[in-house]
Amino acid sequence: MRAVVQRVASARVVVDDEVVGVMSSGLLCLVAVKQGDDLARADEMARKLVHLRVLPDAEGRMNRSLLDAGGTLGVVSQFTLYGDCSKGRRPFFGEAAPPEVAEPLLSRLIDTARQEGVSVITGRFGAHMQVHLTNDGPVTLLVDV
Repeated sequence: MRAVVQRVASARVVVDDEVVGVMSSGLLCLVAVKQGDDLARADEMARKLVHLRVLPDAEGRMNRSLLDAGGTLGVVSQFTLYGDCSKGRRPFFGEAAPPEVAEPLLSRLIDTARQEGVSVITGRFGAHMQVHLTNDGPVTLLVDV
């Protein structure tokens, strides 16, 4: 699994002019599932995101997790993170898991994050989405598990 993690002051996800998710401060994560990923990897990614210490402490240092800060986790499916652009001009998505594999693993990631104790918002799997965010820092990380 791969996630682009952005520390945000706020974010919202819109599908067909309907707001499907709104959050204030926390982490907005664009997440892709790779062929061969499994439930254990989804759980590992969820725990990594929930416990990632990139939120500011009283001195402004990146030292707090979502649990420490009471922040929200946003999860948006993004299979294009496995787009290989090394040859030609059109990305090849052969490493990305097919939708019937990816969707249940993303659902597992979301469920595990909620069980860890954080509030979670999501996009809509497979939909064309507009993701609006105010990046805080900016802080953007690439996380692979």
